[in-house]
Amino acid sequence: MNRLENKVVVVTGANSGVGAAIAKLFAAEGATVVMTARREAALEEVAGEIEAAGGKTFVMATDISKADDPERLMAAVEEKYGRIDVLVNNAGILESGLKPVDRFTDEDLDRIIETNQKGTMRCMRAASKRMSAGASIVNIASVAGEKGCGGAVYVSTKAAVIGVTKHTALRFQAEGIRCNAICPGTIVTPMVAGTTAADMDADMMGAMATHSNLRTQPCMPEDVANIALFLASDESRALTGQILVSDFGAML
Repeated sequence: MNRLENKVVVVTGANSGVGAAIAKLFAAEGATVVMTARREAALEEVAGEIEAAGGKTFVMATDISKADDPERLMAAVEEKYGRIDVLVNNAGILESGLKPVDRFTDEDLDRIIETNQKGTMRCMRAASKRMSAGASIVNIASVAGEKGCGGAVYVSTKAAVIGVTKHTALRFQAEGIRCNAICPGTIVTPMVAGTTAADMDADMMGAMATHSNLRTQPCMPEDVANIALFLASDESRALTGQILVSDFGAML
């Protein structure tokens, strides 16, 4: 307990799924959690649960796909709290159907890059200016970006997050600001609820099946939150630039 006591944490995509699980766990560990996402009503619902349990939160609606929103968010956090100790880049979106590289659409390409890659990088740029030694950035990437198992556009954006994680760790190593990434495998969240095999590209599903065990149990949001807590806390102070795959061994 209290592994994040007095820390100011920003969690993007905190309105549901992994982001909500991270916000709840971090608040229980003593952090003041700044929760952000596009849907303010959903954020307020999660914040209410945290505050009812005695946690501290601050809600600010943000759309990280908009060029100015990440800077506006981080400036508001700095004005209110004076610093940012931890940033968890969790916000992200999917294309539908696991479209492979020979079938992706330009609409998906533009839309998903704007959030998953550009939005994440803008948040890192804005937050890092307000961080000092001991701070930690935790990026939620995906096993798709590590292994290529997914729709081409989504894979490309999560691979970009992995690359910029390593870049950021290198850039700020001397300043004592750490940056690591978690790559969950299949995960049970509202974002993927209702997806069926019939919705998926058969060729991509077949390729994935030959390189992984699709019957392996999925991650739950709490599994990812526990890893994020470790990376955000001083217990992982020797780790930076690391990419942790959490898929129960499905892609081994």
